[in-house]
This record gives sequence, C-alpha cells and structure tokens, in this order.
Amino acid sequence: MVLRHLDLSAVLAVGQLEADADAIAAASSERVTSGRFWTWRLRVPITLAFLIAFFNQLSGINAILYFAPRIFAMTGLGAHAALLQSVGIGITNLVFTFVGLWLIDRLGRRTLLFIGSFGYIASLGLTAWAFATQHYGIVPACIFAFIAAHAIGQGAVIWVFISEIFPNRHRAEGQTLGSSTHWVFAALLTTFFPAMVSAFSPAYVFAFFAGMMVLQLAWVAFAVPETKGIPLEQMQKRLGIA
Repeated sequence: MVLRHLDLSAVLAVGQLEADADAIAAASSERVTSGRFWTWRLRVPITLAFLIAFFNQLSGINAILYFAPRIFAMTGLGAHAALLQSVGIGITNLVFTFVGLWLIDRLGRRTLLFIGSFGYIASLGLTAWAFATQHYGIVPACIFAFIAAHAIGQGAVIWVFISEIFPNRHRAEGQTLGSSTHWVFAALLTTFFPAMVSAFSPAYVFAFFAGMMVLQLAWVAFAVPETKGIPLEQMQKRLGIA
C-alpha cells in the first residue's frame, strides 16, 4: 500500500511538472510569435504612452523645476529669496506627491489627470497673466499651485498608467517608450527654455505651456481610458489589442 501510494504521488508530481513545462513552452511560443512591439495592433497603447509622456514635459515641469530661481528672479525677487522659494517648490512637490499616491487608487488615474489638467491651466494661465501685466506678486503662489497640480496629476499617474495599458509581454517596452519620450522632451525643453525666455516675454512662454495643457485636457476627455480596477484582459479588449 505504501509503495502504491508513493507511485501514485510520483505519477501526479510528474504530471504536474509536465503541465508546468507545457505552460512555459506555450508562453515562450506566444512571446516569440507575438513579440513585435511596433505593430498596428499596439497602436493605441503606444500612442497613449507617447502622449502622456509628451504632455508631461510640455507642461514645462522640468524647465520650471530646473530654472525656478531664474523665474523667481524675473519677478524682482532677490537671489536669496529666489533660492528660498525654490526650496518651497521641493517641499510642495514632496507633500503633494504623497497626496497623489493616496488618491490614485481612490479616485482613479483619469480623474487625477483631469484634476492636474485644470490645475495646470489655471496656474500657468495666471502666471502668464502676471508676467504680462506685471502683477509679479502672485507668481510664486502660481508656481507652487502648478507644482501641486503636477504632483497630484501627471506626476502620480504617468508610470502607473503606462504599466496598465500594455500586455505583460510588452510592458517593459511600453515603459521604455514612455521613459524615452519623457526624458528626450525634458532634455529639449530644459535646453531651449533659457533661450525662450530671453527671446520672448515670459508671458508668452507660460501661455504656450498653458495652451499645451488645454490640448492635454481635451486628450484626456476624449481619448484616455480609466485603468483603475480594470483587469488586463478587459483593458486589452477596450484598447483593441485582444
């Protein structure tokens, strides 16, 4: 009886190993046969990943973070005060990043993008108006509001959103696309921002950023799906992948 029991256990164990091996082989075959990333089938998640990273930088976030002392100095603040305001930006970014992380699974990714977009438009639009009319006193508050809007919205959502719109086998490539787009535009923007504010009034520069965020708002309203709590299989069907 003991030997029979051991033989039965061995047979079951071998059967389980064979089933696992078949599953691994099937997954490997699927990865090989459908491993191409740049395909028409993945056009929707590729476009979404590119645009969320593109709009992230066309808000002006990295340029404002890097050149905050110069921006504050353009309002007439002394160098010391400008540096202190930059410290305030860092603290604001930290605090509202935690707020965004707390809200992302409660309100959803799309809702946070809406909140961030409205915050962007209001803060950047007021900053442009302040520079145009020389009401420089409100610029620091507007910049802080801009940082808070970014931390709650785009800053909290971008990488979570990208990871949720690609199939598992293409997730790493999707994150690479988003990261590459993000940092290429970050480099371009921070390279040309000093020349932009020298060649044009800061009012025009911030109005441009605000205009890009109006486009982002329209994109979120008409093209961005909610990914919170959506199973991967259902999300693939929504995006036309499955």
